[in-house]
Amino acid sequence: MGYVVIQTDFGRGGSGAMAGVCKLVDRSVRVYNITHEVPKFDVITAGHNLAEVIPFWPEGTVFVSVVDPGVGTSRRACVALTANGRYVVTPDNGCLEEIREKHGIASVREIDQSVNRYKGNAWSLKSDIFHGRDVFAFCAARLASGKISFPEVGPEYPVSEIVIP
Repeated sequence: MGYVVIQTDFGRGGSGAMAGVCKLVDRSVRVYNITHEVPKFDVITAGHNLAEVIPFWPEGTVFVSVVDPGVGTSRRACVALTANGRYVVTPDNGCLEEIREKHGIASVREIDQSVNRYKGNAWSLKSDIFHGRDVFAFCAARLASGKISFPEVGPEYPVSEIVIP
C-alpha cells in the first residue's frame, strides 16, 4: 500500500478521474490532495507547493503535479526521485526546479507511455485532463502500489537536463 498525493490547476471537479484511475490500478493505494487550485499554468507555484510538503510525507510517497502549460507539446512526462526518497510525477516544465534546490533530485526518468499509460475508453481521450489521468496518475499509482519499480518508469535522463523555468 502506498501514497499518491495530487495537485493540479484543474479547479474544482477535475481531479476525481485521477483518483479513480489510481484506485483502478490498486484499490489499496491511498490518494490525497494538496490542491487543485494552483493558478493556471503556474509551474513556479506548483514547484513551491511540492517543495513545502514533501518532507512531511513518508519516504516512498508519490506526488503528482499536473500544472502544464505545454500539454500537447514535446515536453517530457517524467518521474523524479528526490534525494530524500520521495517521487514526483510531473511534466518536466519547470515544476522540479525548487524541489531540486531544496531537496535534491537523485534521478529522473521519462515515462514510457507505451507501458505506463492508462488505456481507457476511446471517448475518454477527449477530456481536458487526459494527460493528468491517463499518464501521470496512472504511472504514479503503478509506482506507489509496487506494480512497477522506479527503473520500470522509463529511460533515465540527466538531472542536469531538467527544465528550469
